[in-house]
Amino acid sequence: MTKGLKRVATVAVQILILLAIIIGVAFYNDADSQNAQPGSVETFAETAPATQEATASQPDASNHYVQALDSLRVAGRAPKTGYERELFGQAWSDDVTVEFGHNGCDTRNDILRRDLVNTEIKEGTYDCVVLSGTLHDAYSGETIDFTRGRSTSSEVQIDHIVALADAWQKGAQQWDEETRRNFANDPRNLRAVKGRLNAQKGAGDAATWLPPQRQHRCEYARDIIDVKSEYGLWVTPAEKDALHTQLATCTN
Repeated sequence: MTKGLKRVATVAVQILILLAIIIGVAFYNDADSQNAQPGSVETFAETAPATQEATASQPDASNHYVQALDSLRVAGRAPKTGYERELFGQAWSDDVTVEFGHNGCDTRNDILRRDLVNTEIKEGTYDCVVLSGTLHDAYSGETIDFTRGRSTSSEVQIDHIVALADAWQKGAQQWDEETRRNFANDPRNLRAVKGRLNAQKGAGDAATWLPPQRQHRCEYARDIIDVKSEYGLWVTPAEKDALHTQLATCTN
């Protein structure tokens, strides 16, 4: 009888030990799964596709401009016959529906206020007339001090990025008066620049003239493409090639 009780007790002890081992292993596994850190293999496998999708959705500016350029009509220049500056309205008219239009200030002073820094504004002109300021000229890379005056104002001029005569020969002949007036005063097509460079450029397009400052040529090409896309102007084959060459220099 005593031997039977001892055998039962031994079996009971072995069962208790086995249960303890099973409970301990289960507890350890549960704790380990709760303490898993982000970035583990399992977490990365779940998040990697979303990260890759987000990266793929980021816009490629260079590709956008290449596509925009390739979508423009390519044709030769139309004759310049009939072109007059007056066909694009009074110079620097405020009577337009583009940005800054009907704000009580002529377009030239609007662009000077936008592009110059440390400007001094003439009193009594409703914050319109720029008396002086500093231009960090994108075309030349120079810093130019501007002072309003009969002999000094021309040192800083307002360039039409797409020249009016160039636009006339590439689609603007078919526009109505309001569209031409808007085009001549659209801030997207205007930039304050060194006067001598504006005179040097004349009515040239990208095939015949580029800013001396090479670092600005990518942006210059993009500005031309934006304006011509917006207004439906065409490009010549040589101009298209020149714009593609400058887009290839862009870093983003």
